[in-house]
Amino acid sequence: MFPKLLSEDQKGRRKKLSLELLQRIENEPDLLNSIITCDEIGYLHMIRKPSGNQCSGNQHHLQDHPHPPKKTVVSISMFKDMLIVFFDIQRIVSTGWVTSSLPVNQQYYIEVLTK
Repeated sequence: MFPKLLSEDQKGRRKKLSLELLQRIENEPDLLNSIITCDEIGYLHMIRKPSGNQCSGNQHHLQDHPHPPKKTVVSISMFKDMLIVFFDIQRIVSTGWVTSSLPVNQQYYIEVLTK
């Protein structure tokens, strides 16, 4: 993520790095072929699990029954997964699924790329 507001110093450093990169690309035309980058996509899963008695669909029997069935209670489980996709200029190099319990840091990226 990039901050929306940059200080003058940050703008100057970014401009300098961008110009250096452009110069390298001019001197080394195949430089972009050696770069691997990644993108992360988050997924939020929601699972509904009904519990208790469910209505059978025979509504006319409900009037004759002394104890109508209980309403269904729905418990909701939510968890988040993340797909990380590594790619170069031509193709996808590697992918990795991350559950919410795993930290995503430099060590994780190295493990996925060296599989």
